[in-house]
Amino acid sequence: MPQKADKLLPLMTGQPVIPVLKIARAADAAPLARALARGGLPAVEITLRTREAIDAIRIAAAEVPEAIVGAGTILTPRQYDQATAAGARFVVSPGMTQELLDAARASDVPLLPAAITPSEIMAAMEEGYSLLKFFPAEQAGGAAFLKALASPLAGVRFCPTGGITAANAGDYLRLPNVICVGGSWVAPDELVDAGNWDAIEELARQAVAAARG
Repeated sequence: MPQKADKLLPLMTGQPVIPVLKIARAADAAPLARALARGGLPAVEITLRTREAIDAIRIAAAEVPEAIVGAGTILTPRQYDQATAAGARFVVSPGMTQELLDAARASDVPLLPAAITPSEIMAAMEEGYSLLKFFPAEQAGGAAFLKALASPLAGVRFCPTGGITAANAGDYLRLPNVICVGGSWVAPDELVDAGNWDAIEELARQAVAAARG
């Protein structure tokens, strides 16, 4: 069954960077999402890497209507269901399994699975997926590797994540098969821990401006 690209594509083309968030305190979710939205990055990926991640998704989705809250590091159908029940509007996985594809098929919430090798990407294409996460980007060969995939695997577009920083994001965003990148540098742990939402808003603004410039 084809990927729900009509739901994913506006998110991925709507902003150059999708913040990848690891939220240890659910209470930080709403002010963090607001700060990023004010800075021009309303779509955020809250990863299931902490015990309070599902609560963070629920709070951000309920309290920050201007945000588009997604769930990341989804590994199982159970996590898929938990995240979507909490209000996630898109789901991101570091890989692709048949079980996750089945969960996505049964859900109205779209899946952005990851693929790295040509064989993995071709397998995703056979399932009707044309929008993929490329993870871990830097460790898998970086922008040069992804550029080499553009011609033989035309029609597939990527959101590289993993090792992306303010310094190298432009290398990816200039590629014809990249429509956005995922990164945590716009919401570093030390600023979140300090509740410095103004600084995070400014980092978001800088990321948007750099991508446009």
